[in-house]
Amino acid sequence: MNTPRIFADFHNADNQGRLRLNCIGTVEDLARQNIELQDGKLLTLYSEDLEVEGVIQYSTEEYLWVAAIDWNAIKQMDDLAVQAKY
Repeated sequence: MNTPRIFADFHNADNQGRLRLNCIGTVEDLARQNIELQDGKLLTLYSEDLEVEGVIQYSTEEYLWVAAIDWNAIKQMDDLAVQAKY
């Protein structure tokens, strides 16, 4: 099963290393795909050249949605293109 794919700014992380899901590209992708964020939801997060899966959480400290990711699992899009060939 494929997880929904939404834009995320990998330079917009909180002090726990979670990606904040409040940039315009993220909001537009969520609206276009009619995705409602909820705790525990799995999404694929991407930027221009990066991609990673993340688990959605609500940050009670910042009052916004974030995605907990494994920073060591981030894939370069070039790597994904090579994998798709094989």
